[in-house]
Amino acid sequence: MSLKHMSPKQTPLLSVAGLTKNYVDGDVVTQVLKGIDFEVTKGEFVALLGPSGSGKSTLLSILGTLLRPTDGHFFMLGIDLTTADERELTMFRNLNIGFVFQYHHLLPDFTALENVMFPAIAAGDADEVEAEHRATMLLTRVGLGHRLNYKATKLSGGQKQRVALARALMNNPALVLADEPTGNLDRESAHQVMELLAEINAESGTTFLISTHDPNIAARCARKITVVDGRVASIESNEPPTKRDLVAA
Repeated sequence: MSLKHMSPKQTPLLSVAGLTKNYVDGDVVTQVLKGIDFEVTKGEFVALLGPSGSGKSTLLSILGTLLRPTDGHFFMLGIDLTTADERELTMFRNLNIGFVFQYHHLLPDFTALENVMFPAIAAGDADEVEAEHRATMLLTRVGLGHRLNYKATKLSGGQKQRVALARALMNNPALVLADEPTGNLDRESAHQVMELLAEINAESGTTFLISTHDPNIAARCARKITVVDGRVASIESNEPPTKRDLVAA
């Protein structure tokens, strides 16, 4: 199996078909995902909605190759990742997927710059000078060029989440999975982070799939995929938000 970037014109970036996930505890089987189907094309900015317990986080973990499904398939860049072994999944994940979580998960004893460089260094074959240059560029892009050498513990919540976004972009991924990325932020910081996500999507064509409970965040996305009780309940397109909408949010 090849793990190179493969994006034929007619192939969706992400295609999910019949995806299920069961958890077994003795004789009890809990179905979390019950046959998920959807597609995401390159460059989309998509919200993943649903109540708590609907299966959104489980779905993102599977799409991020952190968890294996019970059944079904999902293809990314034309590759069936349900058939890959752990080594292939790790390689693919490092090259093609970025993560932004509700909790930033920064390394507290390391600087903002070191945290952003980490995905490239962890890959094992990165040029450290080039990695530092890209990390500096990304931190500057998210408004933290003046905080490069600040330890994570010295940053505000909004700043930490912007570092996490820069880290997610470090290896120039095809897809960024964001799980409640503004859930722990105040209104102004949440607005700033969402502005950054939308701007980076527009500038670089990076695809974003954003799990959220916030209707204001969902309204900024081009499409909304709603999951209820482990199934896709609806897929809707949004009207582009007006300038007034963005200011109000």
